[in-house]
Amino acid sequence: MPTKRLSVVVTRRLPERVEARMQELFDVTLGPEDRPMDRTELAEAMRTADVIVPNLRDRIDRALIAQAGPNLRLIANFGAGVDHIDVATCRERGILVSNTPDVVTDDTADMTMALILSVTRRIPEGLALMQGEGWQGWSPGALLGGRIAGRRLGILGMGRIGQAVARRANAFGMQVHYHNRKRLRPETETELGATYWESLDQMVARVDVLSINCPHTPSTFHLMNARRLKLMKPEAVIVNTSRGEVIDEHALTRMLQAEEIAGAGLDVVDYSDGISADLRALRNVVLLPHMGSATREGRAEMGEKVIINIKTFADGHRPPDQVFAGLL
Repeated sequence: MPTKRLSVVVTRRLPERVEARMQELFDVTLGPEDRPMDRTELAEAMRTADVIVPNLRDRIDRALIAQAGPNLRLIANFGAGVDHIDVATCRERGILVSNTPDVVTDDTADMTMALILSVTRRIPEGLALMQGEGWQGWSPGALLGGRIAGRRLGILGMGRIGQAVARRANAFGMQVHYHNRKRLRPETETELGATYWESLDQMVARVDVLSINCPHTPSTFHLMNARRLKLMKPEAVIVNTSRGEVIDEHALTRMLQAEEIAGAGLDVVDYSDGISADLRALRNVVLLPHMGSATREGRAEMGEKVIINIKTFADGHRPPDQVFAGLL
């Protein structure tokens, strides 16, 4: 007798080849259009499916998990970050959680460097000028930025992405400094040419560019708060390709308005309050719609990871990318 195929609900449309492969392997429900599921739809999916495939827009909290049906045994997240999922409550209910690590490392590190260059070299201002009617020709004093070679880069969070950023920064001639929950091995520090700071406050006060590459957890919420932001040099730049919640966005906006921080490159914001109109209006901010992992190759590899996690689970084994609450 053939084995019953797993019922899988995917909350957003994925690359066509990923969807096609899923449909070959599982009983897949896809939305008719690419839009976020509302909470009612998400609750219904959790009541009926064996597996759901959510993304960072789907907030799966304790109240929603309480509505899960008896068949739901795996949440196979499409993405590396799982701060939108209450992993501890899932564990209490016997629901496994998996993610898609590693595949977005280089893409996100590339975007980090793109933002550093965009802010320090004022690329968006130049683009806007050329797309408008105001350009009067080249001038020696127009749109002067600063070179990044020789500048101190502080990396907050020296995991896979932070280390990939360090390697790229080395190629640009930047001095790499970092703060991390755990210090790297000496040989890794040597390879990266990275200087460790036990005190985040001391590092923040001395760097020219600060790159946020730590995950969003309860311990990192507003890690860059108003007090810590005020430690930064007025000519310093902050770049965030991690999660908006790591920075106190209101404090950052006030300091950017007052030119107490020179600029910011933000691929993420705190979406819980919507995107601040004040932040949008600032000329010294490069604001992007969470594009760090947005490559065709990356999305396809994320989908393959999701499929492997579900298939391994269907075969009676733990998903290779299972997330454990105690390690967040």
